[in-house]
Amino acid sequence: MDVLEADLRALGLLRAPEGFAKRVLVAVGLPAPASDAYGELETPAGRFHVAWGAAGISAVRRVGAPEDFERWFVERRGRPVARAAEVPTRLLAQLAAGTAGRSRGLRLDLTGLRPFERDVLRKTLEIPRGEVRTYAWVAREIGRPRALRAVGTALGRNPLPVLIPCHRVIRTDGTLGEYSGGGTEAKRAMLRWEGVDPAWLEHLAAAGTRFVGSRGTGVFCMPTCRHVRRVQAANRVPFHDEREAMGAGFRPCATCRPVAATGSGAG
Repeated sequence: MDVLEADLRALGLLRAPEGFAKRVLVAVGLPAPASDAYGELETPAGRFHVAWGAAGISAVRRVGAPEDFERWFVERRGRPVARAAEVPTRLLAQLAAGTAGRSRGLRLDLTGLRPFERDVLRKTLEIPRGEVRTYAWVAREIGRPRALRAVGTALGRNPLPVLIPCHRVIRTDGTLGEYSGGGTEAKRAMLRWEGVDPAWLEHLAAAGTRFVGSRGTGVFCMPTCRHVRRVQAANRVPFHDEREAMGAGFRPCATCRPVAATGSGAG
């Protein structure tokens, strides 16, 4: 919250959401607090505009007309953005690490987002590279198991696709679903780049396979979990849901936590 908003709140004149005062100033053409800067970033899913400011990286959006990005940024983040001559070398290193799935040290600006949106995005950031989870998994993990649609909406509004890997979140029925970073084809491209075969995921979805168990360990996992990938094909057991798996005497993986995946209430 900036000084303008703090003063208005102290006077009892501001009851709007955080960032509203900035958006009003921008809308009427008055100067707002210091703007962010933006440049371009090449990713496995194509070329994106990337914006950054004092609080960190503030937006990633597929490249289009610069004025469209600037307009979208004002609407989404509530402050202006200006094109930079170049992306700083230090930031390029951070972005390269982020697109490669290494989020440690990556400063992401989630200010101005609703608490629910921040919870969804932070949980999504925990999904390992080369693995997928479902909307239901995210919903249960943040303590909102019935909020599947709201989770989908929050991911659809993700201001930092690629860096916050919403491409790793799929529908509860196992199909890929949409992607805020450019649609389903871009989602497929990102997953392939991380070593996940989208066609295999779609095959599992068509077969109704949601989980895979190991006869050797008696544990069942999400299909892309790093533990199940080590299991030989002959020892893999497909399951339609966690009740079927647990009814067969299998226990859920403590790493990928599959009982959160369908939102059915088990576990």
